[in-house]
Amino acid sequence: MGGVILVGASVQRLAGVGFALVAVPALVVLLGPAEGVALSNCAAGAISAIGLATEWRQVRLVAMLPLVIAAGCTVPVGALVAARLPAPVLLIGMGTLVSAVVLLVMRGVRMPALRGAKGALAAGAASGFMNSSAGVGGPAVSLYAVNAGWTVREFVPNAQFYGVVVNALSLTAKGLPQLTTPAWLLAGAGIAAGVVTGTALAGRVPESRARRIVLLLALAGGLATAGKGLAGL
Repeated sequence: MGGVILVGASVQRLAGVGFALVAVPALVVLLGPAEGVALSNCAAGAISAIGLATEWRQVRLVAMLPLVIAAGCTVPVGALVAARLPAPVLLIGMGTLVSAVVLLVMRGVRMPALRGAKGALAAGAASGFMNSSAGVGGPAVSLYAVNAGWTVREFVPNAQFYGVVVNALSLTAKGLPQLTTPAWLLAGAGIAAGVVTGTALAGRVPESRARRIVLLLALAGGLATAGKGLAGL
């Protein structure tokens, strides 16, 4: 578990996004859907807060407001759906969802509906639902940023701000994961080591290559999670 979080934290610090896409598939296999997603919400929120500590002045609060409001409306719905689905069905849904959104992000899909205030509301609503149910709210916001024409420099601090807020909302709706003290310590150590590792690599690995690695790892994890769910039916 600690190794999964370390890798996820490293790629998030390296590429600005990607913790949940990389870590959620492995965490739900190791801990089960409910605990795995909840732990991912905790870790992703903590990593976003660490990054935001030095970049908060660059957050565009007015632009982020529709995303946050829409996410706040759909987070409870996602939590309710996840709580009522059988574990194999939830695994299949998570794996399929992760794989689909990764492919959309890899293709840089352009959608006119994801522009302007209506696009922000749609992306926020989708992201909130996906974050609380499957732990992967980032891709919807990434697609919105692509269609809104944001640069990477604009996107990263705003994504970190959004990550803090939406993960806090998700944990409020579902509660903290029920882990042992050693497991919490292992998760904390993984976050710390991943942040240090990712920061050290950030100046050495080109952003495009880091992003491609993140997406390929996420795609492999999503397919593996869906496969585990199918095997459990």
